[in-house]
Amino acid sequence: MAEAALQNLTFIDNNAIAGRPASYVTVTVDVAKILESWRESLFSYEWVLPDGRLKSREELPPAEQPKRAKVEETLSKGDPLEKPVLGIGLMENVEIGAGRAVFLTLAALGAKKLPVHIPKTHEDEFSSFIAK
Repeated sequence: MAEAALQNLTFIDNNAIAGRPASYVTVTVDVAKILESWRESLFSYEWVLPDGRLKSREELPPAEQPKRAKVEETLSKGDPLEKPVLGIGLMENVEIGAGRAVFLTLAALGAKKLPVHIPKTHEDEFSSFIAK
């Protein structure tokens, strides 16, 4: 499922930015670089193992398993996914806001680059995370 699903991805704007789209910009990020920074997040333990690997659906906490299953179902149907919303947190690492399950499920399935929304005020901080 992973390879075929990743080849035909389509994205729509995230509802979390509705009403304030002028405050955000869409960029394509390097998934590995985002994950490296996000590992410092207080919330990463839910999706990341101590060695840095992303957890399988079965390894996720019970509350996160249905979120991943929903993303996988959306992928299998070929429906569009909402772009995740990323920002820079208080600890100066990447934080994944709305769309966390989308970003991390696609990363677990092997996505290398993904389109995301970031606040326009964070464009400079994200320069090193932009996919080449």
